[in-house]
Amino acid sequence: MGDEGKGRLICEVISELKNLSGSSSPVSMVIKVNGGANSGHTAGGLKLNLLPAAVVDESVPKLGIGSGVVADPRKFLWESNPLEVQGYDVLSRLIIDERTLVSDLTHRLLDLACENYRVHMLKQEKRGTTGRGITPAYLDEVGQWPIFYLDFLGSRKNFSKKFYERIDRAERTIKFVYQVSEEHWDGFFDTLSKAEIRANAESIKGSVFPEEEFNFQRFKGPEPFKINRELLLDTYWQAGTQLVKNVGEIREIALKALGEDKYIIGEFGQSYWLDKRLGFTPNLTASHTFTPEFFQSIGIPLQPVHTFGVCKAYDTKVGTHVFLTSMAENHPLGNRLRQLEFGTSTGRGRMVGWFDAVEKGDALRYGGFNDLMINKLDALSYSGDWDGGELLICVAYRDQAGKLLHHVPRNPALQRTLKPVYIEMPGWKENLSGIRSFAHLPQNAQRYVAKLVQSTFRIAYPNNDAPPILPNLRYIGVGPDPNQIIKDAPSTEKLLSLVD
Repeated sequence: MGDEGKGRLICEVISELKNLSGSSSPVSMVIKVNGGANSGHTAGGLKLNLLPAAVVDESVPKLGIGSGVVADPRKFLWESNPLEVQGYDVLSRLIIDERTLVSDLTHRLLDLACENYRVHMLKQEKRGTTGRGITPAYLDEVGQWPIFYLDFLGSRKNFSKKFYERIDRAERTIKFVYQVSEEHWDGFFDTLSKAEIRANAESIKGSVFPEEEFNFQRFKGPEPFKINRELLLDTYWQAGTQLVKNVGEIREIALKALGEDKYIIGEFGQSYWLDKRLGFTPNLTASHTFTPEFFQSIGIPLQPVHTFGVCKAYDTKVGTHVFLTSMAENHPLGNRLRQLEFGTSTGRGRMVGWFDAVEKGDALRYGGFNDLMINKLDALSYSGDWDGGELLICVAYRDQAGKLLHHVPRNPALQRTLKPVYIEMPGWKENLSGIRSFAHLPQNAQRYVAKLVQSTFRIAYPNNDAPPILPNLRYIGVGPDPNQIIKDAPSTEKLLSLVD
């Protein structure tokens, strides 16, 4: 449902499908559905941005990138080549849809320029952009200025015409619309260089890439607000043409797999409350982030699909979200959780808060999911300064008139005025990291998990309109390692009986 440890789920689903089917390779493709290098997953100890988490499982023959993704070809190489050096078979499995959108340096500069405009011209607070250029890349799509990966299959002449037009639009927008100062313009290149040198430090240390590869200063033009067009074109044409063998038609690959009774797994970069239509400006992404986009990004007809919802045993947000359940700055559990929570893509510290069952319940009611995974239950055990106290669960909101609300309001102005309504649950002192069976969890941890699920269902089904088959709690994460997962949670009915 956001930054919730979704990457680890993919490997668990693949493993379960192997056991159920009796096949050593039941999954034909894991496909990244949306977003770009702004989303990060950790799978099998690997930190991934663009590549699907199935990188770590070579039983999956195809790593797909859907047409709903915006992707910088250089980023594919920056991520794939170090993994190849480590022994992972990536590039022979990677399939980028012909209609996947090409993002590039101009989008990253526009991203930083837009943030600069908000802060210095409009005097607004920073929104905390990742600087990966995602929103500007999608603006090219809706503005009908797309460059697709299929353009690398054509002539350099045709590509360069589109690319030079894109550079021209970016230069003019940054100078005349966003009115960036020369000083800030120069600073953008330093910002990007530092970010990528940090992100690719291991590749530099291992001599996979020279540090100069991540020097963005070389793309500055001879005067302010100008880009070195020839160098940028050469760089992106070279990167894109290296990936020509990886460009294909995802929809035909998917239909063939389904015809052979193989599975396809869709991996979302963000989820329900960050959807550009369902979430709240300014804290949303520029893509669609929930189940329907699976079919749009692949390009196949709607059909039955099994959806997993993934959350943590507490809440996190990043950026400038309205965070109704945010923990107080001096709360000992909050202090501990903040030490654990950093974005995979950006390294930014996340805000932490109590579990919001209203948000989770609405994601179930209006988005729908069949199974649930709850991660990081182990992080709530008493430890250090967090040596006792109740765990809170938000089960409603209260407006300024004292009225209780049991759904997330669609009006952001109203949302900002609300206060959370909590119930309290007792905590536990036991270390959960070595537990692999639900029955071995402390009783208070069992009841806390059951209450999370019950509270979510009460929001999702307020009028006794629950479906005959309720979602199951499929997995509980009790640590960062791939094997630190509890897989034997009781049936939904038995789980809910713990707190009836």
